[in-house]
Amino acid sequence: MRLVHRVGWLALLAPNALAAQMALPLKHAPQPTVPAITAADLMTRLYIYADDSMMGRRAGTPWNLKATAYVAAEAQRMGLVPAGDSGTFFQNVPLVKETIDSTSTITAGGTTLRVFDDFLPRHFGAGEPRSVDGAQAIFGGSLNAADSFPVEQARGRVVVFSLPAGPLRINPGAVIARLNEAAGLAFPGLERVPPQFKHFLREPSVTLAPSGGDQRGGPTILQLTSAAAGALLGMPLDSARVGATGATLRAHVTVTRESAPARNVVAVVRGSDPRLRGEYVAIGAHNDHIGLTLPPVDHDSMRIFNQVVRPEGAEQTGKQATPAEQDRVDSLLAAWRTAHPGTQRADSIDNGADDDGSGTVSVLEIAQRIATERVKPKRSIIFVWHTGEELGLFGSTWFTDHPTVPRDSIVAQLNIDMIGRGDSADETGRTKEGAPIHGNPNYLQLVGSRRLSTELGDLVEKVNTEDHHGLAFDYSLDADGHPQNIYCRSDHYSYARYGIPVVFFTTGGHADYHQVTDEPEYIDYPHMARVANLVEDVAMHVADLDHRVVVDHPKPDPQGACRQ
Repeated sequence: MRLVHRVGWLALLAPNALAAQMALPLKHAPQPTVPAITAADLMTRLYIYADDSMMGRRAGTPWNLKATAYVAAEAQRMGLVPAGDSGTFFQNVPLVKETIDSTSTITAGGTTLRVFDDFLPRHFGAGEPRSVDGAQAIFGGSLNAADSFPVEQARGRVVVFSLPAGPLRINPGAVIARLNEAAGLAFPGLERVPPQFKHFLREPSVTLAPSGGDQRGGPTILQLTSAAAGALLGMPLDSARVGATGATLRAHVTVTRESAPARNVVAVVRGSDPRLRGEYVAIGAHNDHIGLTLPPVDHDSMRIFNQVVRPEGAEQTGKQATPAEQDRVDSLLAAWRTAHPGTQRADSIDNGADDDGSGTVSVLEIAQRIATERVKPKRSIIFVWHTGEELGLFGSTWFTDHPTVPRDSIVAQLNIDMIGRGDSADETGRTKEGAPIHGNPNYLQLVGSRRLSTELGDLVEKVNTEDHHGLAFDYSLDADGHPQNIYCRSDHYSYARYGIPVVFFTTGGHADYHQVTDEPEYIDYPHMARVANLVEDVAMHVADLDHRVVVDHPKPDPQGACRQ
């Protein structure tokens, strides 16, 4: 699942969790898969897909190509029909890697700001980002109130926002879309990035190349320290009034761009009904993850620390341990070392077993099940393993903008992202009011299932009950205005923006989210198989309906910003 950063921009450990920390082996010998969706098959596939040899599967790297080669080879072995570019299983997605010159500076008044230390320029639009050289800074107030800042005051300026004292309750993407005529949008808080993550600031960023003739560009996004934001305005942030103008900037920012390899994998099982086989039920997951964490960290101490201090993993980046929590961490780690001498391991690979290895291999299992069914569904099933979800839903955006089947022939999309966890030790998210949520043996979150089609949401409930899947659905994170904004953070939304009904299936967050500790040995494979079987059952019911699922809610603007 894509992480929306809360810094700058963008429960104590359960007694059984430590004991279960290495309940499964670090390595697993692959076994032949069978037509049914089974925990054993999922385990075989995930130990391959989330292995260290995949190096974190980051889109734009050879390792993501290696991962997609595995998926395509499996699709071919199952006898699926290729539905990518030029009769292949691959749809190439044009990503661009942007590298910032380390000598880049911005001068505001008499203060010179240095890249990586004081500011970080980012780009989130098609075409060339607008230059901030010669633009005047203006204070936009708290980011939570950005939807009330006058568009005309932003035009051609660099709008500097302050971070709210409480939770971030606005989607920064919506701010970019609304104030798209600004020269730049600046967000303070860069100084809050923990030291162990500072190296990420110097890594090249990857963005989606312009689509067709789209060269509109967009504002430059500046992540700033609070001191740098004050320099732009000529006053501390806590002294500024909304609309106060600051310095005229002099910017010398050099960015080099080169293409980066990335591809979706697309395959089809043809429908059996000549009248309906031209319509498709889409089933998807994302094939990428976040790559490497450098320098390496100690795997076991990191896992214990996060379970005690950051039970939602990267959702709580920057959260520091209280003295009591640190004592608890130290005690648990000492006990672990005593019980497991010689097991200390340095780890730098973000394997993404749950995120979204679990979805990727579940879609493979679902595909094998449907491909081997004696009676095929009436409608066709299209399977899409999207790239670049972690970078900004790039693969699903590209596929829905450039579909390999007619877009209006897709009747629904079922998205699977992180379905490998969800037990009582996992903090799966928080309610809209901020109360922590924990899983249970039957746990499953649903997001977006009734946002476009009441019928689709009702159908999922009916299938779960009548076909005895016995899963307990949690809709907490689907609440309108929920600050975690999950509806906008995975690939289903790329389909929903075109009015295609969606359901997002996930078992939610946990302490290993976007950490090097998201490994295959911590996955609940029987639970994962139950969820995959439900998704397959829902897909078959949708594919066999005598009508398209009814869209009875307003469709969003396909080019607008998502708001949950």
